[in-house]
Amino acid sequence: MNDGTAELLKAFLDKTLDNRAFSHRDHVRVAFALLREKDFADAAAMFCASLKEIARRAGRPDAFHMTMTLGFLSLIAERCAAGRYADFAQFEAENSDLLVKSAIETWYAPARLQSDIARKTFVLPQRLP
Repeated sequence: MNDGTAELLKAFLDKTLDNRAFSHRDHVRVAFALLREKDFADAAAMFCASLKEIARRAGRPDAFHMTMTLGFLSLIAERCAAGRYADFAQFEAENSDLLVKSAIETWYAPARLQSDIARKTFVLPQRLP
């Protein structure tokens, strides 16, 4: 990880990142790096804890969204498990759909994703009829 990912991951885990400069792409890059080092459960706990603290320090604790966070982390983990990626550049090139924040909306109805409960706890996509 000589592309700055190691430093970004360290700052993320240390909870010292400035959220104003932390893009959606950076979220995906950190998740990718963390999932290469940890199993899903450990990565999820660490990822959520860091995001919550970064949002709290920025004065925006309400910015943290549990379903979006775990949904994206799940998608990234699934893609990593299904393929072999030498680095984030390759992952990014082959999974560019995940670099769009609205990608999670493929699985969720807007009302469900925007609900208070989805913000506070992970909710599954709505059951098909």
